[in-house]
Amino acid sequence: MAGNEKILVADDDSLMREFILETLGRLGYDAIGVVDGNQAREVLKKERYNLVITDIKMPGANGIDVLKTAMSVNAECKVILITGYGTIENAVEAMKEGAFDYLTKSEKTSPDEIELVVKKALNYQKLETENRLLRSELSGRYAFSNMIGKSPQMQRIYDMVNTVANSNATVLITGKSGTGKELVARAIHFNGGRKDGPFVKLNCAALPDGLVESELFGHEKGAFTGAIKTVKGRFEMADSGTLLLDEISEMSVSLQAKLLRVLQEQQFERVGSGHTIETDVRIIATSNRNLGSEVRKGKFREDLYYRLNVIPIELPDLSQRREDIPLLAIHFMEKYAKLNDKNITSISESSMKILSEYNWHGNVRELENFIERAIVVSRTGTLNEADFPSQLFAVEENEIGEGIQAKASIHEMEKSLILKTLQANNGNRTRAAKSLGITTRTLRNKLHEYGLGSNH
Repeated sequence: MAGNEKILVADDDSLMREFILETLGRLGYDAIGVVDGNQAREVLKKERYNLVITDIKMPGANGIDVLKTAMSVNAECKVILITGYGTIENAVEAMKEGAFDYLTKSEKTSPDEIELVVKKALNYQKLETENRLLRSELSGRYAFSNMIGKSPQMQRIYDMVNTVANSNATVLITGKSGTGKELVARAIHFNGGRKDGPFVKLNCAALPDGLVESELFGHEKGAFTGAIKTVKGRFEMADSGTLLLDEISEMSVSLQAKLLRVLQEQQFERVGSGHTIETDVRIIATSNRNLGSEVRKGKFREDLYYRLNVIPIELPDLSQRREDIPLLAIHFMEKYAKLNDKNITSISESSMKILSEYNWHGNVRELENFIERAIVVSRTGTLNEADFPSQLFAVEENEIGEGIQAKASIHEMEKSLILKTLQANNGNRTRAAKSLGITTRTLRNKLHEYGLGSNH
């Protein structure tokens, strides 16, 4: 059923005008009619309308004039043009000026045709409004140092970052891969007293132990084979700033002892040197493992754990803060549309629903990758279901029985089963239809119904 949408119909043809008004009335819309373009322009200047349906050729101001007035007084208003067969070219030209769509005036014009184009225009307007509100939230209090979210969990993290940024306390950030641990570390550095100092990162999981020690403390020329010159380590590079030790749980126990000494004494020696170097560095460490559990297993030093865990910050999984998914999706859409020079400005309502309900095992990073892929393959100004890979629609691990998911509708489970079967058959429709016990034509119709006909 229609909501509170207001629609203005302008047409000097009384039969066509009353036909449209009667159709809109049955659908539940608040619609009024005027007899020419001049009246339409006067009404538009006095009241706000969601949609205008106007004939192109009318006495006085024509449909193009009405279009321009409607857009000038309300940028969100959608305009549908009514045109005869002889003026279709004018309607197409008018769409370049901003008209949403057009109706062809003829004896065959049906109520269903009017309903379809009106619902399409109003749904698109709703989508634009939702995306604009999300952008507004992004530019306001729900974005902080490239961290994005309005959930209570993220608000607490923003508060914690603000609280600890100006201290020199060591911070331990934990959370699964892809939750944004480095973003939080950067936010602490660049919102604190050390923001003018260097921010230096070392990924402890990316290097073997011997190289990690050299990377941390530097080395003297000739300290080991291949050491052809003296090299500064990350502690020297980060002096007066912040050193991020990423995935510190991957550091060997022997190297942990050397790190502990530096944290306690604020001094170190380069590999191959006996000269002590003073350091003024704030340490932020991250881990995708529970360091308390690693201590109990004997894989992480207890004394180093307590030295690092002065200010603990635990990041939630994306599935634990689903209300943030639309904000993140819009952020990544704008980012990758700009990077790929594509005019993509919105995400469809159905796609946003799917994104919000998907279990993001790879967290924010996985969502970002999916949006980037969708941007690259999309051919329209809106990201639709067809732009996303089929695994978004695949049956999740928490299903009950053979392909039955708790709280899912019959329509959703049918869709999920069809897409999963297609995936299992490498996209071969004939084999998939045979497995499902339906004809290839039925399968094709179902995919068309889901808006996936050309991509699956």
